[in-house]
Amino acid sequence: MDATGTTRVAGDEAPDEADPDMPAARRRRWWRRSRRLPSSDATAVLAVGAAIAEDLRGGLVHDRAGRAARRLRSLLDAEAVGLAGMSGPLAWAGRPDEAATGLVDQVRRDGHRAGRAGRTLALPLPVRGEPGGVLVVVGAVPAAAARQAAAWTGEALARSRLESSAEAAERAELRALRAEISPHFVYNALTTIAAFVRSDPDRARELIRDFAEYIRHNLARRGEYTTLAGEFRAIEAYLELARAVLGERLRVQVRIAPEVLPVALPFLTLQPLVENAVQHGVERIEGGGSVQVSGEAQGTDCVIAVEDDGPGMDPEHARAALAGEGQGSGLALANVDRRLRAVYGPQYGLVIETAEGAGTRIVVRVPRFAPGVVAL
Repeated sequence: MDATGTTRVAGDEAPDEADPDMPAARRRRWWRRSRRLPSSDATAVLAVGAAIAEDLRGGLVHDRAGRAARRLRSLLDAEAVGLAGMSGPLAWAGRPDEAATGLVDQVRRDGHRAGRAGRTLALPLPVRGEPGGVLVVVGAVPAAAARQAAAWTGEALARSRLESSAEAAERAELRALRAEISPHFVYNALTTIAAFVRSDPDRARELIRDFAEYIRHNLARRGEYTTLAGEFRAIEAYLELARAVLGERLRVQVRIAPEVLPVALPFLTLQPLVENAVQHGVERIEGGGSVQVSGEAQGTDCVIAVEDDGPGMDPEHARAALAGEGQGSGLALANVDRRLRAVYGPQYGLVIETAEGAGTRIVVRVPRFAPGVVAL
């Protein structure tokens, strides 16, 4: 105990047994509470744990921390529960305790040590081995139960940070895709448009509109998802420009079932695949070639295929590209594949069917309806 009357104890030094001098009625209440975590109703406890994890998505934001504190208070049968990060005020459920401020400051300074003052216990929230916040429990709550609650809360914060990191990485990959407008393609497209200005002004105007749509879609900042219809508008604009540049060397066939046009999917899922088919399939053949794009419903999924009759590639090269070991278009394919798996799960993503001299077919399978995937 220090001069202020506050006793500091390590987490494993907090008392787990009832005081033998405790009155019988209070000892019985302590015995029941000591078994509150884990509860005999494991399903209910797990449900509360899942709800706390959802509350703390995005971190210890005050209103979310308050909801988590209310759940913890109910679970622990505590008089009050407070939650805070490594800075900022406590979010309370129940009547705030005057001793809490000093305890929270103490835990924040020490990082890994708990603090107690009377019936108020403050514990660090371990987040991947480092202190990520403070849990304050007021009342006759067994220290073991409080420590378990702190561990749960720390794990929820750790998952929140991982999700935030994954989402940030996904946004960065999307920005990278948006920035990958080929200067070579832009130059060829503008040169072709300039040539049509005098020879065929109407055609030049159409191509300018296509070019504007292509650029607009690539640089769009309206969320992370679009509809299949929106993606295909940009693809059609790109293919019109590519046909103007390549002439009869490029043959295109597009077949999309109307029922899949409203399907939402991540921005720039298909366009990199079509550009890959044109640049690495058709352009590499002296006489040109064809690109086929199809989309249809298969049960609860939407299946899109992009196929070219170009030179194809070694299947090992395709596997390396999806693993992110390639360069240029290979990185773009890996980028799309990672984003699809991050959004929909590991059962989705790209499938590449190819062989040397046999062309390339890339298949995209996405659910027609997925929670949280909404086109703006």
